[in-house]
Amino acid sequence: MSTSNNGRPVLASLDIGSSTVKLVYSVVSQSTNNHSMRAETQIDVVGVGLAPNTGTRHGVVVNIESTTDSIRKAKEEAELMSGFSTNEVWISVSGTHIQSFDSKGMVAIKNKEVTNQDVERVIEAAKAIMVPADRTVLHVIPREYKIDAQDGISDPIGMSGIRLEASVHIVTASQSAISNLTKCIEKAGFKVMGIVLDHLAASKAVLSEDEKNLGVCTVDIGGGSSKIVYFVNGSVAHTAVIPVGGAHFTNDISVGLRTPQFAAEELKKKHGSAVATMVSEDDIVEVEGVGGRKSRTIPRKELAHIIEARAEECLGMIATSIRSSGLQPVLGSGIVMTGGTSSMDGIVEMGEFIFDIPVRRGLPKQVGGLKDVVKGGEFATSIGLLMHGLEQRKDYYVRKESTGMFSGNGNASFDLSSKVKKFFNDLF
Repeated sequence: MSTSNNGRPVLASLDIGSSTVKLVYSVVSQSTNNHSMRAETQIDVVGVGLAPNTGTRHGVVVNIESTTDSIRKAKEEAELMSGFSTNEVWISVSGTHIQSFDSKGMVAIKNKEVTNQDVERVIEAAKAIMVPADRTVLHVIPREYKIDAQDGISDPIGMSGIRLEASVHIVTASQSAISNLTKCIEKAGFKVMGIVLDHLAASKAVLSEDEKNLGVCTVDIGGGSSKIVYFVNGSVAHTAVIPVGGAHFTNDISVGLRTPQFAAEELKKKHGSAVATMVSEDDIVEVEGVGGRKSRTIPRKELAHIIEARAEECLGMIATSIRSSGLQPVLGSGIVMTGGTSSMDGIVEMGEFIFDIPVRRGLPKQVGGLKDVVKGGEFATSIGLLMHGLEQRKDYYVRKESTGMFSGNGNASFDLSSKVKKFFNDLF
């Protein structure tokens, strides 16, 4: 059951990062637009739970107990802040185990006019490729459709023709990585409503439709890795993961300034700058000592030099990935940087210098409620997950106050499929 105090379902997202677990609770409200007089839905954030996480590395669970504890702590915090509870979450997944590729499918159009059924059939045909047994398909994203000789069609429904073709982008993940992640979430008392690729969710929260149509690249710099997703003509063209992220910056500071990890993280967040020349010569920062040693003060420029070296390396690897994708010439909107590390001073300026195309910082938008709590780039994935969940099950989350009875069976088909799955698992 997933209900708030007044009978409205709670829409929840869980982002299990390499450094932090973020759990966001929200409810969906409807308001009427005075200009168009159309009902508009809005996601209102009601609670946020954050917990440090040491049980995940590069998006893969390395310690089940530790990850489960982090999820439980985040759950307690979110419930305390919101006063609501739910046992259903939408989750994100990332890591170097994610692989993606393009595929094509072709079917005959049944009644000379394309229907929803034809579109479903052509996507099924494109999916019918050999995926290894140890991998699972996360997303099948249509790139474009072709009817007979006419290509570049984004929505073929209602069009006439004989043959329908679809070009799709398929994203797969390691079966064992997904199973371990799901196990941690279920042990913490949640049921997984859906799994979304981390950088796709982040893009949903920070990009505009115009940017996607013009061509854009989202770079989500997380704790353990940097995730890249390209949009061309409004749809996903390519995805990539680079195993360098914010945790590497923290580690460099810790080693370079001989200070504990937690103190290095604080220094990075409060005083970090990716460009040393942007820092005043007079600025000083206090550095905590290790093992009871006295803290000392150093010029802030020294801290910036350490960060600058790592930022240059990290952004250089991202630039190499962008060049090797072959998509740089079609990125008309440039690059949008998001994720926790993107909020650091100077990182956008350095990005513009290294990538040689326009760069902007991507922050989540289109949310209400406690929007000040989730306004940073580190919440882009969480907000994107909420938007995805609302899109997938709008009829469930957008309901009037008095439909509390629905919340018990709103998941009937979901429950049934899981019961059938469990029955066969028990059988074999």
